[in-house]
Amino acid sequence: KLPTMKMLLSLFALLSAALLVHTAPPTCYSRVLSLSKEITESFKELQTSKAVDSCVEMLPRLYLDIHNYCVLAKLRDFVAYPRCERVLEVSELKEKARSLYTIMISYCRRDLVFLTDDCSALENPILPPIEPS
Repeated sequence: KLPTMKMLLSLFALLSAALLVHTAPPTCYSRVLSLSKEITESFKELQTSKAVDSCVEMLPRLYLDIHNYCVLAKLRDFVAYPRCERVLEVSELKEKARSLYTIMISYCRRDLVFLTDDCSALENPILPPIEPS
């Protein structure tokens, strides 16, 4: 009976620890990282969507690397881009980009570390190869 009790207590402790990990509040870094990935993915979807306006083709490229100092200028340029105001998806994307910029320069300013300031890397990113399916 004793080994079973120890096993149950161990299982309970493990499940409790897993629950705590999933309920921990996000850090500034994790929030910035997840929002930048969300924005990059939304931009890719927007460009491949058939239902959007032709102005989307003229939008500045939006590949975000939060470890690159140039990402701040990239976000400013994207938000300030004067076209496509009437396209709801673009307006929503601009709002997310504005939020990310604000988080990076205000709330997380001291928590972020920029590893590079290579602006061309944001224009022509080196993406991992796509594996054949």
